[in-house]
Amino acid sequence: MGPAQRAAWLDELSGGHGDGRVDVVVIGGGVTGAGCALDLALRGHSVALLEQRDLASGTSSRSSKLIHGGLRYLQRLEFGLVKESLTERRLLLGRLAPHLVRPVQFLYPIRRGWRERLRTGLGIALYSAMAGRGLHAHGSHRHLGKRGTHRLAPGLDADVVRGAITYWDGQTDDARLVVAIARTAAAHGARILTSTRVQELVVADGAVRGVIAHCGETGRTFKLDADAVINATGVWTSQIEQLADRGTRPPEGTRTRIRASKGIHLLVPRDRIDLQCGLIVPTPPSVLFVVPWGERWIVGTTDSDWDLDYAHPAASSADIELLLERLNSVLARPIGRDDICGVYAGLRPLVAGDAPDSAEQSAKLSREHAITRVAPGLVSVAGGKYTTYRVMAADTVELALGEVWAARGHTAPRLAGRRRDAAARRSATLVTPLVGADGYEERRRRHDELGARVGLSRSTAAHLLDRHGDRIDEVLELIAAQPDLGRPLAEGLPYLRAEVVHAVRHEGALHLDDVLTRRTRLSVESWDRGVDAAQDTAELMGAELGWSPDTVEREVWHYQARVEAERDSQTRPDDQTADAARLGAPDIRR
Repeated sequence: MGPAQRAAWLDELSGGHGDGRVDVVVIGGGVTGAGCALDLALRGHSVALLEQRDLASGTSSRSSKLIHGGLRYLQRLEFGLVKESLTERRLLLGRLAPHLVRPVQFLYPIRRGWRERLRTGLGIALYSAMAGRGLHAHGSHRHLGKRGTHRLAPGLDADVVRGAITYWDGQTDDARLVVAIARTAAAHGARILTSTRVQELVVADGAVRGVIAHCGETGRTFKLDADAVINATGVWTSQIEQLADRGTRPPEGTRTRIRASKGIHLLVPRDRIDLQCGLIVPTPPSVLFVVPWGERWIVGTTDSDWDLDYAHPAASSADIELLLERLNSVLARPIGRDDICGVYAGLRPLVAGDAPDSAEQSAKLSREHAITRVAPGLVSVAGGKYTTYRVMAADTVELALGEVWAARGHTAPRLAGRRRDAAARRSATLVTPLVGADGYEERRRRHDELGARVGLSRSTAAHLLDRHGDRIDEVLELIAAQPDLGRPLAEGLPYLRAEVVHAVRHEGALHLDDVLTRRTRLSVESWDRGVDAAQDTAELMGAELGWSPDTVEREVWHYQARVEAERDSQTRPDDQTADAARLGAPDIRR
């Protein structure tokens, strides 16, 4: 997905060297949209994915980085959702993305005695039983007394925590998973255009039959015809649906009601919290996670209504203090603001349904996804969990293909008595490994040898392997040709300069923020939020993208302004002032 391929796709879709037509247009480059594009491509349909910013630039890069069933959904008796999630977790760990999804152990502290242990133990036992053998190599859940808990988690307050239960779940780099899905879709014929905003829906004879889109990189506006359009834009779902109001006659009550729920996360160095595994603590109305993340901990999350800017949700000082208060309630040595090296905020697109309009309800809304035929030719998908993206995509594609058949004057084939998950079982995404997965195990056995060829340490080679899988060869080839690319991008963190070049040539990165925030995580993992690496990164990208010196400086300036605005927003007392501070930095994408 390099710049030359993007230019070719743009020419094809805008009619420059093609007919400007596909079977289905997918709007939205998050995990669900990328999943839909892959599913359609594997079924042999022509598909274009249009994303107004970068792949995973919204919710899909700002999660808790977990691939899990969701213990708290058992408390609400949502057994179907938990079972579905655990099935998908097993697939991702074993077949689809073993290089990007890995096991992580969690500790659930017991604070109120035997009744809590009994209730929690039964829930975790059920969770482990429903999971089957997906993490069998790492053991099942285990009960710990006070002494055993202290050995595994010395940093917990012994006066508060009386014991614990441990269990296993899954973890991923969410943004890299989306990139892998998109690359896999592209390998099977999907066209992927980021920095491309859908301005209008094309309506003909009362049905949606394409889009009018604007490429922010070239300034080109073009019409793209299609038999159906999938709206996978998350919190922007309603805005896209409103574009269908002109010229269509949607059935009564088919608009999707979305509630945007803000969740923030903190990154803290590993030495600040003395734990040997992850931590999960119930903190009504949500749950607190402490997730191991390289040399950092990810601490999250919050749940609060957000009705301000969707593109750049801001974490306020109150949000940060709330998380610290919840975390410190179980720690022996409290941590403070000075221990935080990074902060990020994201918006969950929850399907509101008939829930009361109050902020306290957002954490209680179901994570079941909703798929709606908004108008003839337009299908929306919203809600759901990151873990079940593949099922969401398969269900959505089934409905969208019905619209394709209708546009061509045919009746869509259906299975009698089809169960709700039949689409997912029949989808080829069930058996198609993502880019990087196929040769991962073989390369993992000899990663020492692979790294040694270009002078990399064992830990650096392991880092590359766990981010790129069998595509590590693409990165190593860059270093072999230009050894200087084997140097770290930032001191104390494992990202290499070669990964910047790789992000441009293979992963669709177009702007400095794409690399520092999503292809790597320097924007939240480094104390300077990636500012010190910005100039070098921009120059490496500029050499690949043909940037002038002025463009390089503009990219660096925009990134620095973004970091300053985010830091400022995190000192503000509430959402309104934090949002105003964050919007003080201009957006690099037009």
